[in-house]
Amino acid sequence: MNPLDAYDVILRPVITEKSTMASENNQVVFKVRRDATKPQIKAAVEKLFDVKVKAVNTLNRKGKVKRFKGVLGRRRDIKNAVVTLEDGQSIDITTGL
Repeated sequence: MNPLDAYDVILRPVITEKSTMASENNQVVFKVRRDATKPQIKAAVEKLFDVKVKAVNTLNRKGKVKRFKGVLGRRRDIKNAVVTLEDGQSIDITTGL
């Protein structure tokens, strides 16, 4: 996988209170493409950040139906990946991709 493909798989890190608490367990949360698979996510994280990945868990969140002035709309579907790193590995997500 070349670096440009890795940047297409991983869109951005998720920085929330819950993801910060997960970092204590050596986990990092990323927003990824909806069609990305676990092996693709693992390869992209290992390529971009030069770390060893232990496991990848994914979450598919369906978009909500919302109304604005009586007009129906729908939010986008989102896929998050919780990446567990090997012991001794770390990623500083505040520096950016």
